[in-house]
Amino acid sequence: LVGVYTNRHGERWELQLKGSGKTPYSRNGDGRAVLRSSVREFLCSEAMHYLGIPTSRAASLVVSDDDVWRDQFYNGNIKKERGAVVLRLAKSWFRIGSLEILAHSGELDLLRRLLDFIIQEHFPSIAMNDSNRYLEFFSTVVSETADLISLWMSVGFAHGVCNTDNFSLLSITIDYGPFGFMDSYDPNFVPNTSDDERRYKIGNQASVGQFNLSKLLQALKPLLDPRQKQLASQILKGYGEHYYSRFTELFKAKLGLLGENENDNYLIAFLLKVSLLC
Repeated sequence: LVGVYTNRHGERWELQLKGSGKTPYSRNGDGRAVLRSSVREFLCSEAMHYLGIPTSRAASLVVSDDDVWRDQFYNGNIKKERGAVVLRLAKSWFRIGSLEILAHSGELDLLRRLLDFIIQEHFPSIAMNDSNRYLEFFSTVVSETADLISLWMSVGFAHGVCNTDNFSLLSITIDYGPFGFMDSYDPNFVPNTSDDERRYKIGNQASVGQFNLSKLLQALKPLLDPRQKQLASQILKGYGEHYYSRFTELFKAKLGLLGENENDNYLIAFLLKVSLLC
């Protein structure tokens, strides 16, 4: 994280470098990125923005003189590639995993402080003196995550690695790794060559989103009273209905369907099945 920039419109952006080298959080990796993946992230994040899908954005791409060794297809064939660094921007880089790790390690005071900071900075509709602010926060993230994945599905976008560390608390598309767009409709489409179990196939994205939100709820539970925990569980149960409603709305718009008709959902499902058979 390089710092925070406020543009002439008063918008606050966090600037982050991808591929610039090791950090204290690089684990066993080299912290580098290859040119091909850097170009893909730059182009796709900008394309997603102009498709109207919430996303991080790319400000610049610089080619590096460093050699980077990568096994592109995970088949043991390691090759030397040209390195690159992307300067990418987002309103926030906090993820579900940012809260999950604190709850898991029992750092509840830091969890509360971080959550209050996130709400104050990025959720202005939630009052900081509201005793239900964490519940309101969770409700917002649930609905906006459902909206985001519906948008992904509407353009045939598969993220590739939908774990809690790659799911933004602001419900924007982040961390473009092994992503892909379907050329033709296939719910089993997997852009990640290392995903042998097809855990993150495009047809699973909505379900994986719900799983990640359940992990968020688990992280928040130490900060909730019994009544709030019960309400939060009800909010999570409503995720599927919200997703399906937004998904239907987007596909009706694609088909030019006006008003409400009980056969709309049947028509959408039928056309997707026809696409699968073609």
